Amino acid sequence: MMVNLLEIRNLHTCYHAQNQVVRAVDGVDLHIRQGDFYALVGESGCGKSTVARSIARIIDPSYAYIEQGEILFEGNDLVKLNPRQMRAVRGLKIGMVFQNPMTSLNPVVSIGKQLLEAIQAHTRLPRKQAMDKAISLLELVKIPDPAQRMQSYPHQLSGGMQQRVVIAIALANDPKLLIADEPTTALDVSVQEQILKEIDDIRKQRDMSILLITHNMGIVAQMCNRVAVMYGGVIVEDGFSADIFSEPLHPYTQGLMACMPSIEEEKEELHVIPGTVPKHFEPGECRFLHRCPIATPDCGQREPGLEEFKENHFVRCHNVNIRRLQEEAR
Repeated sequence: MMVNLLEIRNLHTCYHAQNQVVRAVDGVDLHIRQGDFYALVGESGCGKSTVARSIARIIDPSYAYIEQGEILFEGNDLVKLNPRQMRAVRGLKIGMVFQNPMTSLNPVVSIGKQLLEAIQAHTRLPRKQAMDKAISLLELVKIPDPAQRMQSYPHQLSGGMQQRVVIAIALANDPKLLIADEPTTALDVSVQEQILKEIDDIRKQRDMSILLITHNMGIVAQMCNRVAVMYGGVIVEDGFSADIFSEPLHPYTQGLMACMPSIEEEKEELHVIPGTVPKHFEPGECRFLHRCPIATPDCGQREPGLEEFKENHFVRCHNVNIRRLQEEAR
């Protein structure tokens, strides 16, 4: 039986904006098992990065806060930890890779020093052993001449090399969970593939879990074994990647799939989901109501819950769940 490394229950994370409260994450439930390569996908503004920052507790308390919910990591609720206790988890058991390495690395500090800081922040290794570990981390992420690169500054490395350094820093203390928030956005396609393949190889070697935040469904199809689709601060579909790609149930998931280019058919124009993600949602209605091609009057009367359509495949849609009930009645 697979054990849940991370379990999020009814998470609500809010922002203060222009004298209003924006519920960026509005009741998210998900679980990541040991060894999972788990993707959280959706358009910009749907709440994906806020989920990641809530897990790592790096949301700015001056304008954001976790209103309610539980984030259980190895059975401990991270929401209840004080800052000192959380620092013992973040960077040691949970590593993070951000989308832009040029803003993640300190431009006036050498690569080696930044790696050593990450290692020695959580361990008491002598400097020589810490140096050896830093070099081995650069080797792990396929940086050539790692001992020489320890002396380099970020501006002396390519974008791909910088991102590899960021990954090495995130892996410095053998975390059990790696959160990768759009880790290859600023890179060209060939480098994206190389880096994701290297991350996956490391996951397999260390039996590590990965939470990948992305809007690229092609990456998800190629790399991830499980996926949750997020829209308007909630999960609208969740399941194994093979099930979701073979039978996408939610109309939003279907729209995301249709937006993907295909080499098997010629399209003069790619599909576009009409409209944009609203900033606010009316209580008591489906969040996808005004962009949905199959909306019915019932969709404007009550918000659907996330229900299991079939084993390990969950969806938040009145129409899909009505179809499930019809199939069960046959």
